[in-house]
Amino acid sequence: MASISAAAKATSAAFAHKKELAAAVPPQQLARSRRARAGRVRAVATPTRAPRSPASTGSVKSPMTTTEKILARASERASLEPGENVWVDVDVLMTHDVCGPGTIGIFKQEFGEDAKVWDREKVVIIPDHYIFTSDERANRNVDILRDFCEEQKIKYFYDIKDLSDFRANPDYKGVCHIALAQEGHCRPGEVLLGTDSHTCNAGAFGQFATGIGNTDAGFVMGTGKALLKVPPTIRFILDGEMPPYLLAKDLILQIIGEISVSGATYRSMEFVGSTIESLTMEERMTLCNMVIEAGGKNGVVPADETTFKYLEGKTSVEYEPVYSDAQARFYSDYRFDVSKLEPVVAKPHSPDNRALARECKDVKIDRVYIGSCTGGKTEDFIAAAKVFLASGQKVKVPTFLVPATQKVWMDVYSLPVPGSGGKTCSQIFEEAGCDTPASPNCGACLGGPRDTYARMNEPTVCVSTTNRNFPGRMGHKEGQIYLASPFTAAASALTGYVTDPRDFLS
Repeated sequence: MASISAAAKATSAAFAHKKELAAAVPPQQLARSRRARAGRVRAVATPTRAPRSPASTGSVKSPMTTTEKILARASERASLEPGENVWVDVDVLMTHDVCGPGTIGIFKQEFGEDAKVWDREKVVIIPDHYIFTSDERANRNVDILRDFCEEQKIKYFYDIKDLSDFRANPDYKGVCHIALAQEGHCRPGEVLLGTDSHTCNAGAFGQFATGIGNTDAGFVMGTGKALLKVPPTIRFILDGEMPPYLLAKDLILQIIGEISVSGATYRSMEFVGSTIESLTMEERMTLCNMVIEAGGKNGVVPADETTFKYLEGKTSVEYEPVYSDAQARFYSDYRFDVSKLEPVVAKPHSPDNRALARECKDVKIDRVYIGSCTGGKTEDFIAAAKVFLASGQKVKVPTFLVPATQKVWMDVYSLPVPGSGGKTCSQIFEEAGCDTPASPNCGACLGGPRDTYARMNEPTVCVSTTNRNFPGRMGHKEGQIYLASPFTAAASALTGYVTDPRDFLS
């Protein structure tokens, strides 16, 4: 369970930022900044010196959180406080096939038919939601994106033309939030805005990332600026060894169940602690992805060696991480001993309707869905494969697999699963009787046109690794969705009931 403390505690040492913004970084990261990150990442330790007054040194007078620092730098302010409204320079603007046409329409309406985007290399356009469908309006949306990108010479447009075989489209990626990370558009210390509420996924990289509406996006498209209110920060301190039957999805469902879907409304959610430091980048993405389900403005994980290693070879853009000051003021602290947590699910029809998976063992299900930006990454499929492998059984309900991106799809067919004797996820899934992995896209997570693969067209009960479970989210308004980790989803597929993965994992 969580405990709340009003006092913010120091978790890192203080460092100086070249623009007079203090940044704190753990000692183990300093060697990295001197070696492989030289010339790309600058986080220089302040030498020991006698104390001086802030006025004589030019030091930041007000300690800040990570989010406050990022927005301060982006607005060229020495310091910021929660509640202030500031104009910030945007580093990346992302839009997709659902909101892109509306954003483009507003951009042209307000700036003119012949207007040019503020920076063709900072606008990223990713078709991903309603792709593999015969719906004419959905297909028209992608055509609108394509025409605009050709007109504007947008550098990062991940197009798809041949819907019969996604592999025939080398530029096509898949789900925008995972594609942004894989293609190097997520970088510490930057501001990334997107016309999708789960844009907060990118906070896993130690950056400010949040979703915005089409009108705001149209303005950003023309100016590169956005007016943002600085959010207060809630700090979530997760310590303890991660049990082998838990995943980050369990952690975020635990947190949302603790604070409710409105518990972090317009607040930043910063994740720290030994458990967070041990998580992979994909698991950190899962955490940050669902802060919006708690009402959060953004989520953020301090950048560290894991972050820098993930980014190697993905971007040539210089980036500069920042960290919360030791004396930064947090709205509140929540503490979790992860070693004592159990697998959880979110019952219909809200992400905060938390229950232990073992408490739902009598809930009969009709299907399992593994996919989406939240639960369709490479490690999510490997986790599911481990459960199937451990059981040696076949699934008892239809089990749909939708890789988030083309890279994830390739991993499913090529990477050996640890402990499998060289078998890939796809081989294990086939042996377990799952559906063949589908073309990478958002799939049924958002329902979509009626011919969307795995859409809930009947009032069925589904265990899903997606992020939302309100009525109609995955299709039929009377469908019931239990949100769960890939471990729990796979275990449930094997029994036909909501199942604690510990029944199969030692």
